[in-house]
Amino acid sequence: MILVLLGTQKNSFHRLLEEVQKCIDKKLIQEEVIVQAGGTKFESKDMKIFDLVSNEELDKLKEDADLIITHGGVGSIVGCLKMGKKMIAVPRYSKYGEHVNDHQLQIIQTFDSQGFIKGIKDVSELEEALLRDERLCSKTFCKQYKSCHKNH
Repeated sequence: MILVLLGTQKNSFHRLLEEVQKCIDKKLIQEEVIVQAGGTKFESKDMKIFDLVSNEELDKLKEDADLIITHGGVGSIVGCLKMGKKMIAVPRYSKYGEHVNDHQLQIIQTFDSQGFIKGIKDVSELEEALLRDERLCSKTFCKQYKSCHKNH
């Protein structure tokens, strides 16, 4: 199962779901896709889409996911890394009204450069990232994330 996390922002991230749908239509994605959409309104016969789910339900979905495609929110990225999940992260951009600035690009580039996630700069790169999805290879997708806080 692929889990798509769009966070809890009221701003839409419709572009990412359009790209996921294209990948489904091309049969690049063939497994179940579940979306936690936040404020993004999108209709798909191929994806199960929820606005928001409880923290407990979200943790269960993360645990069950083989791959997570997420926006560039620190909470989403770190939460999934703590669970050891494979992740592709895509930034929201201010020019599309998806966020107030472009800090998500910097967040994603930082985690990507350190080997924790596969970061892409734009939704148009999702297909290539999925084609290179390490689930198809024997090597480790990402290095293991360890929090600097003892309680995490």
